[in-house]
Amino acid sequence: MQDWLRDNPQVKTIRVAAADLNGQARGKRIPARFAGKIVSDGTRFPLSVMNLDIWGEDIENSPLVFETGDADGMLYPTERGFLPMPWLEAPTALLPIWMYRENGQPFEGDPRHALAAVLARYKAAGLTPVVATELEFYMIDDSGKDIRVPVSPRSGKRRPGADTLALRALDAFDKFFTDLYDGCEAMDIDADTAISEAGLGQFEINLLHDDDAMKIADDTWLFKMLTRGLSRKHGFAASFMAKPYEDQAGNGMHMHFSVLDAEGRNVFDDGGPRGTDALRHAVAGCLAAMPGSMLLFAPHANSYDRLTPGAHAPTGVCWAYENRTASIRIPSGNPKARRIEHRVAGGDINPYLMMAAVLGAALDGIERKLTPPEPITGNAYRLDLPQLPTTWIAAIDAFEHSAEIARIFPAGLISNLVLTKRQELHYMEELSPEEVLELYLDTV
Repeated sequence: MQDWLRDNPQVKTIRVAAADLNGQARGKRIPARFAGKIVSDGTRFPLSVMNLDIWGEDIENSPLVFETGDADGMLYPTERGFLPMPWLEAPTALLPIWMYRENGQPFEGDPRHALAAVLARYKAAGLTPVVATELEFYMIDDSGKDIRVPVSPRSGKRRPGADTLALRALDAFDKFFTDLYDGCEAMDIDADTAISEAGLGQFEINLLHDDDAMKIADDTWLFKMLTRGLSRKHGFAASFMAKPYEDQAGNGMHMHFSVLDAEGRNVFDDGGPRGTDALRHAVAGCLAAMPGSMLLFAPHANSYDRLTPGAHAPTGVCWAYENRTASIRIPSGNPKARRIEHRVAGGDINPYLMMAAVLGAALDGIERKLTPPEPITGNAYRLDLPQLPTTWIAAIDAFEHSAEIARIFPAGLISNLVLTKRQELHYMEELSPEEVLELYLDTV
């Protein structure tokens, strides 16, 4: 890590940051000349910093605050090392960190450690998940009273409507996307295809699959940070908010994954389109955990505005082959790449918690040899299916009492997140729709 700083003498300041339960970056600014101490000795935050609400406030009645004297934890660099922050004017580096207790044990309230624990279970079973993510976001001019699509730097005009898979929509913001891909390369984020989506000023970028699931979670967190930062540098907002426009499509975050055995074989591949028993066991695990996981797939008040029938956001618990109305889709194509696409989550998720929930549920299904219901055919919105929680409070309750969630996450994290979301729920009721939009627009 010190070599990176020596090779980049233009960097004068460092940000050290960890992801809290809401996926917010919490950290410090440090002169670069003192960075060596952080690398060797770490830094300290109160444990409670990983468990703040969306406004950055302490959680009332949290066992991490007054009850335990608001004690410190130790934060050490992750394996990611230093990364440039191209959205800032001055040359600056980000050093991702994660939290441990004073005795050296991972802090169970850190979402990155929650994913690490799930991945350790895969390793112990001789398995390796291969993961990719697809992120949707809106580019928004929020300089006036009402939000709208930004003016194109090329034409000086606003795009009048949605334009799915239109090159002209991408070309209208070519400078932004060029800077975004350059930023991804500099930060070692493997960004692949970009497309224009169904919403007004909506786009999607795919992050390439990798057999290091933690890197993909890091990439997803960092990509959101990069995209939001660069958009402001270009004079507009980029929003991963689940539903910024009432009458436009919501932002999703689809996750694709397969699983390799110790010899590197895809355990979902049976040589044909159907897939193996292991694939069906993984699907069954994901379906069983889906209602309890909803708080992680839809973590905010606005998240539930996206979950409406017929809007390409799943509302029923089901799976299908090559069917985008289902909550779990098995894509067609080369059997060697047979995989599961989990389609429930919104763009406003914490990627560490979301991926831990999906991968933990899939492993649970594989280990317990769970059997899924028959795959659906046709339009899922017209079928009589078990329904996902459709309100924030119902999702909080389901998460708190889910046996499947208790097998994936430590009790302390579950309790902390429930306290956080109940506090947010309480104070959110005081906000107008305009204030909710302002809160979430380029926060989540």
